[in-house]
Amino acid sequence: MQVIVNGIDGAMGTILARVIGKTEDMEVIAGVTPTGADGAYLTPSDYQGPADMVIDFSHHAGTVPLMDYCVARGLPVVVCTTGQTEEEMAYIAKAAESIPVFKSANMSVGVAIMAKVVKEIAAKFSDYEVEIVEAHHNRKVDAPSGTAIMLADAVMEARPDLHCNIGRSGMAKREPDEIGISAVRMGNIVGMHEVMFGTNTQTITIKHEAHDRALFADGAVTAARFLIDQPAGLYNMDDLLAD
Repeated sequence: MQVIVNGIDGAMGTILARVIGKTEDMEVIAGVTPTGADGAYLTPSDYQGPADMVIDFSHHAGTVPLMDYCVARGLPVVVCTTGQTEEEMAYIAKAAESIPVFKSANMSVGVAIMAKVVKEIAAKFSDYEVEIVEAHHNRKVDAPSGTAIMLADAVMEARPDLHCNIGRSGMAKREPDEIGISAVRMGNIVGMHEVMFGTNTQTITIKHEAHDRALFADGAVTAARFLIDQPAGLYNMDDLLAD
């Protein structure tokens, strides 16, 4: 499989290129980055050579031109970038009417399983209070993380009466129908997500901690293998796990 890596000189793009280089049935056929580092193309449209797949670890501001490029060339795309606006998410969904698109807030299969477990717990314990804490390195620009929002969405699928209280502050009691979401940014933390369900008598905690960013590159490679055989549509980790 010939892969275009969008954002190849970023922290995750660099790791992804290294992982693909060690993967027998894949190769990086082209890299894209606005810096043009190491001979990479400045924009996706600058490369019109052979390709089977695009994997995107870049910045959400490039969503529209990336989707236009993939649609024009009929290329499946794994979108690992987070922080998209509502308009950008709508653009991704529109592109998925023409090409296969895989989009996940977190490329870890373990986190996807965690979200399923969280939804099950929320459904079984409808009177429990819910709190989410996430921690990342000090360079991450969006808060809360897309994964924390994904986990909150999993809770609210089972308990639609709840709403999110992001970054609780001020002088106020906790409301019974809220999901508190707190973000920690420090050092070089790869990623930690913890969902707590509690009452006055007990607490259930589900936690996932990433120790190496290669975890997300491995997930992107798995998603690419899954996506290459799919028809046009918008796919996520639930689809991959069900495959």
